[in-house]
Amino acid sequence: MTRSSAITTLFIDVGNVLLTDSWGPAMRQRAVEQFGFDLAEVAQRSQLTFEGYEEGNISLDEYLDWVVFYQPRSFSREALKAFMLAQSQPQPDMLALIRDLKTRYGLKVAVVTNDGREFFIHRVRQFGLKAFVDFFIVSSFVHCRKPEPEIYRMALDIAQVEPSEVVYIDDQDLFVEVAQKFGIHGIHHTSYDTTRAALAAVGLSLP
Repeated sequence: MTRSSAITTLFIDVGNVLLTDSWGPAMRQRAVEQFGFDLAEVAQRSQLTFEGYEEGNISLDEYLDWVVFYQPRSFSREALKAFMLAQSQPQPDMLALIRDLKTRYGLKVAVVTNDGREFFIHRVRQFGLKAFVDFFIVSSFVHCRKPEPEIYRMALDIAQVEPSEVVYIDDQDLFVEVAQKFGIHGIHHTSYDTTRAALAAVGLSLP
């Protein structure tokens, strides 16, 4: 194990970093095409309720009651939920990068992400995230969302590290900016190559 870096911990987002997004606009568009309901109406209802779902204040069934099943449908709730969960796909290069860095540098890895409970539990199990993630700070578990500062404070408290020891990777530039205000090293993820180079610049490189 090599420890040439002052960085001891990675905070990392999941959607559009380790995996695809869980239930973003592109996924909702696919659901509309698959099941044939009105996109504009569903998008409006989802916008009004999805933050509550991501903060763990309503369940997935309650979200679907308000967004889709407020009127009779030709498809079942179970079919729609199975379709929604199946939209998550891995980003193999990023998964391998984080695993390899953890092994090489003995890093702590903490997921810090906005996600609904049912989606996130599925993603952890489906893609084996527990094999290399030490802590999960998830909006629906802790009842606050990025970019609220409290979720970053909570992540630092749970990991018991100083901000200067942490690199945070997220595809949302605003979320990175908030983390940087704590003194955390931030990387705005746009591609595997740029993120790998940014990690190498703070001393976390691979052969």
